Amino acid sequence: MNIIDYVRKYGELSFLEAPFNEVDSLVLCQLTYLDFGKYVPGLDKRNAPVTLQSIYEDPEWPEILESYWFKEDNRRLFTAAVESKRFGDLKLNYYVNLIDEDREMQFCAVTYILGDKNCYLAYRGTDATLIGWKEDANFALSGPRSSHRLSCEYMNRVAGYIAGCFYAGGHSKGGNLAAYAAMNCAEYTRDKLIALYNNDGPGFLPEILKEGNYEQIKDKTVKLIPRSSVVGVLLESEVDYEVVESRSFGVFQHNAFNWKIKDMGFVRAGKRDDFSKFRDAAFNEWIFSLSEEEKHALIDSLYQVLAASQVKDLFQMAADWPTCMQSMSVALRDMNDETRKAIMRILRTGFEIARGMAVSEMKDWQQEMKGKQQEMILRQQEKTQAFIEKTQEFLKKKK
Repeated sequence: MNIIDYVRKYGELSFLEAPFNEVDSLVLCQLTYLDFGKYVPGLDKRNAPVTLQSIYEDPEWPEILESYWFKEDNRRLFTAAVESKRFGDLKLNYYVNLIDEDREMQFCAVTYILGDKNCYLAYRGTDATLIGWKEDANFALSGPRSSHRLSCEYMNRVAGYIAGCFYAGGHSKGGNLAAYAAMNCAEYTRDKLIALYNNDGPGFLPEILKEGNYEQIKDKTVKLIPRSSVVGVLLESEVDYEVVESRSFGVFQHNAFNWKIKDMGFVRAGKRDDFSKFRDAAFNEWIFSLSEEEKHALIDSLYQVLAASQVKDLFQMAADWPTCMQSMSVALRDMNDETRKAIMRILRTGFEIARGMAVSEMKDWQQEMKGKQQEMILRQQEKTQAFIEKTQEFLKKKK
């Protein structure tokens, strides 16, 4: 069962009949990828909220599906939510959607008003815009980004508007923004926070985590990642997480529609596999080993190549892939020798770290196997000795 099946199965239960849970959180986070700008009042307007049902009544509502992947899955989720008692009458308010290339920022958030008068502040993850993907890469740079500051401002303002308490969360980058806002918001705001749901969102550089009030939200935080998570373990070191099962593999486990659900919760998985742990450690060590100058050079150069395609988002790129590839190839070829050498040196550092960790892991594995073999030999010797003693005892009795 995935989130669409969940809404269809439990949609007739109100939040008063079945309390808000982790699956509800992911449902709302996924709906936040839809473009509600035409319907939901903004943060500054302070107008009456709208329901999902009222949006659905507009014949042009399918336009909200155009700005993100998984269009058909989003369509099924939205219609299932509208037709349900649990989500259909949810009220939406305080919608913000900002894309600023100069500030290298893509930020979106919306507030869902639940039936028990509490709210859920949902932060959108990365959309299809190229600037949104560059901003994700910028998370590896020191200091908070523009979206981090906006996430904190949004939480403080909404907390001041609402009468009740609130949950907060997001999927992917949205989970990171929700966590940053909760760590750095005003104390009055943090006191109203019921729980924080970080659904496979990346972590933080150590200095950002240290400067925030993580200890004050630690017990309220629920971080969930799939078994083969890639995004959710980036820059992660100190935050506890729980592993959930997915019906997909590799990077496709990041897709919220693939997370497995049983009853009204996610199916918990065992420990993450050794390869995933090794990959995460190698990548994070590589990021931490780079200077700010090297990070900027790598990110800006890669973005420069992508931007040469003259498209704004990945949908446009996919629609005219041959032309875009030609433009990007020219940009890569025209890159000056100094920049190209710097990028190759940075990438080579990453490969060397990965190779060194692989050698270390192999030695540890060999040592572990050697120890296990010796242990097996000792156990076998003990069993053989015990068999001999029992046989001798049996023969004595026969005499």
